[in-house]
Amino acid sequence: MNAKGPIVVALGDRVDRADVPRLCEQARNGLEHTGATELICDAGALAEPGLAAVEALARLRLTARRAGASLRIRDPGAGLRQLLLLVGLVEMLGEAAEVIGEPEMLGEPEHREPALGVQEGVEPDDLAPGDLNDLQRPR
Repeated sequence: MNAKGPIVVALGDRVDRADVPRLCEQARNGLEHTGATELICDAGALAEPGLAAVEALARLRLTARRAGASLRIRDPGAGLRQLLLLVGLVEMLGEAAEVIGEPEMLGEPEHREPALGVQEGVEPDDLAPGDLNDLQRPR
């Protein structure tokens, strides 16, 4: 085993689910043959991030962990960062996650529909949760 620099796996401009096994195999082979402790996924060319790209990144992270390595994503575009935030995998971005804000809401607040079933206030005669015990019937 010859330990050297990190292994780099590059994503193309589009990732399909059929690409995932090939990317993982490329990463696994590189990590096993070199003993590298870091896998870098270069996402700079990814023009159309989608759920297949998210799946690829999640599986690459699993592949890296199984080989005792870590995964770092290089050059994640804004679309990929927002998608990872949306699906709850933003921690995969490491330091790049700190520059991501909340997902942007589209439209002005007055144009969006209010959520159904949401109360904005409390009625004065509403019972507090502790008062609900008085309503239980003895058996």
